[in-house]
Order: sequence, then structure tokens, then C-alpha cells
Amino acid sequence: MRPRTPRSRALLGAVALAAACAAGFPAGGGDEPPPLLARRERAALRNAWLKERFETILPAVMRREGIDMWVVVCREHAEDPVYWSLVPEPSMFAWRLTMLVFFDRGGAAGVERLSVNRWGGGDLHKDFPAFYAPAWAPESLDPWDRLARIVRERDPKRIAVNASDTFAFADGLSAANRDRLVRALGPGLASRLVSAERLAVGWLEARSAGELAFYPGLVALTHRLVREVFSSANITPGRTTIDDLEWRVLDRLDELNLGTWFPPMFYILRDGPGGTGGPDGRVIKPGDLLRCDIGISYLGLVSDVQEVAYVPREGETEAPRGLRDALALGNRLQDILVGELRAGRTGNEILAAALAKARAAGLVPRIYSHPIGYHGHGAGTRIGLPDMQDGVPGMGEYPLFPDTCFAIELGVAAKIPEWGGREIQLALEEDAAFTAGRVVWLDGRQTEIILVK
Repeated sequence: MRPRTPRSRALLGAVALAAACAAGFPAGGGDEPPPLLARRERAALRNAWLKERFETILPAVMRREGIDMWVVVCREHAEDPVYWSLVPEPSMFAWRLTMLVFFDRGGAAGVERLSVNRWGGGDLHKDFPAFYAPAWAPESLDPWDRLARIVRERDPKRIAVNASDTFAFADGLSAANRDRLVRALGPGLASRLVSAERLAVGWLEARSAGELAFYPGLVALTHRLVREVFSSANITPGRTTIDDLEWRVLDRLDELNLGTWFPPMFYILRDGPGGTGGPDGRVIKPGDLLRCDIGISYLGLVSDVQEVAYVPREGETEAPRGLRDALALGNRLQDILVGELRAGRTGNEILAAALAKARAAGLVPRIYSHPIGYHGHGAGTRIGLPDMQDGVPGMGEYPLFPDTCFAIELGVAAKIPEWGGREIQLALEEDAAFTAGRVVWLDGRQTEIILVK
């Protein structure tokens, strides 16, 4: 988690380095980087993280929220959003009707994990029983009856199910499955059903020690991809379009067998009326300020980065002073925002404090930061939205918890003297972890404009 250093290694080497760090290999040492993790190795690493999460995060969050039992029910092709975070690799879908039951036995006994599914984890996963005890009773062919028996035997006081008005992540129980569950449990047990909203969000947002150790490598990989695409190898002024860059990133991710959770996007800011340069506004020209928005996925985690680059005019060796000053304003706003992240504060409280401090410092800010983890716009508190600078109802009222990761996304208005005093909105986005009471940039942040050369 050191500050950003110049990235001279090839992108493939960055992928290998990230993979090697995740696998526990030492970084550096030799010209040839370790190979990218094969699919089987990726699965083994993700399963090790899942085991760690079951042993540490799950009991802690269940106890924090006062939940005795968590029941996740979903069907093939209608998987609960939480389902993929609860099953080992390789898991392609929920086999027919799948029921996962988590019961807190208390203390060191931890959380019991049961799978009520006639087909276990499916033929693709022979090791499913290592994560879930099979709870299918051969004498009972009705899984709902078996589930009801499991609940009666354990007699939980609060049974959490995934139903939420606020967070989509915690709203995966379908209406049909909820009706069937209520009928199976009967009035007495059904009266104990509660929303798993804070449990589901807490489970999804919390990062294990292994995940936190890996995350900087994932963000470093994203930064190197940004620098690769913002180079003369991929940009020929007057000919290359931002559409070309978007497709180049997608092709590069395919080459590296990496994923993305949204299409890469590029934008142009330039001098002139409206800053678009007329009908060829998607063609990159000298004097343009380029901005990217790129998020990749690897080993089940995602990144989300926005950085800026300048295409120099003939004779220029750096971006105009006004653009460099605008980036400094963005960095100042980042400092203000991360300085307001404190455990227990809601996203709305963080937003209000940061905006007030930024405005007092003379900035014209806009803040719209969000959690990252298994999802890009992830589970956890929202710190503003572009059109909600007075707070986000619901999601913004959720508190900040430790060991969570965020895309610190924001924008600041700045006037550019070299462009006739025209005001631009400079948007930036960098990934950070909130852990041990402080914010740590996962791979540094941009403090200098990239020069396309």
C-alpha cells in the first residue's frame, strides 16, 4: 500500500505480479514475472478467502446484527445477489432449488453451514461438502419440509431472509420463494422472520485479510492499463477516437483473460466553444485533456478508476498550468473527503462534513463516492450521488464500517486561464481501503497529469 511509482513494466507483468502477490509469492526478483494464475489456482485462492470469511466475517456480522439464523433461498437462473459470494469455485449457478442455512452456535463453535439441495453443489464441485454440510434427508423428498425441520430443531429467535427496500444486494428472496417459506415454517416460526438487510450488506462489504492484501495488486493492474492506453502506442492525434480506446481496453482485457463490470469509457475536454470541437468531437487532437473510466474484475473483486491525460501540442513538454492546478484542486478535495471517513458515521454525515469543509476552502465540489468489492457500485454506505448532494436517502443512512473499500469518486470545478478562463468539471476516481481507523490508497493516486507521448 505504498504511494504510486512510475509504471514501466509491461501490463502482462503487472497481471502476473498481482497474481503472485495474491498467491503469496515474493514480488520482484528476476526479469521474468511469475505466470498469471490458471483457473484452478484462481479457484483455490478464492476458496481460501471464502473459508477465511466464513470463520471471521460471518460470525462477527451475524452477532453484530443480532441474527441467529440466515436463510438464503434461490433457484437456478434466478440467483440471489448474495449467492455468488457464499459458494465456492467453480460454481456456475444455483442447482434447481438451493437453500443455504447459516446458524450461529455461539462462541468458538462458530456458524454452522448447511446446504438443503438434493444435488449438493452440482457435478462441477466435488468439494462443496467442505464448505456446507449436506442437509438433504433421503427420507424426505420435499426440501421445504426438510428446511422447516432444520429451523425447528435449532429454534432460532431471529431468522434473517434477504428482503430489503433499500439495498438490492439484500433483496434476493423472490416473492414465490418467500410465500413458500412462510407456508413451510408455519405461523409460529414465520413470525420470527426479519430482514437480512444489514447482515447481507455487512457480509458483502467487509474484506478479509487475504482480500485486503490482494486488492493493491488489482488496483495497480488497473493503473497500468490506464497508462498503457494513454500512450502513443495507442493514440495517434488526429486519427484515434475515444471509441478506439474503449475497444482497445476491451480487447486487452480479453487478451489477459480479465473481466470488467462496466464498459470502459473515455471523454475529451478541449479548448473552444462547448469544449467538444465540433462534429469530430470524438477524435483525439493535440491540446486535448482525456479522461478514462475503467473498472476491471479479477478473482471476484473489482476496481474503479478515473484518471486524466494530456495530448501535448508541438513544443509542449507538460500540460498547461491551469489543468495541472485543476488536478491539484481535485487532490485537495480527495484529502478533505477521506479525512471525514470515520467508523460509525453515515455516508450522508460524511458527505455533509466534506462538502462544508471543501466549500469553506474555496472549492466548488461534487462528491459521489461508493463502495467496491464484489460489485462496482457495491454494498455499503453511499457518500453522495451526482444528483444528490444533500444526502442519499436509505443507502446514505447506513454507517461506515472498518475493513471496507471505496472508489473515492468526485469532481471539482476549475477555471482554466489558458482556455480563456473557461470553467471545467474535473472528475477523478481512485480506490482506497478504510481499515484500522484510517484511509489507505490501494495503489496511490494520480497527482500528475499523464502526458501522451
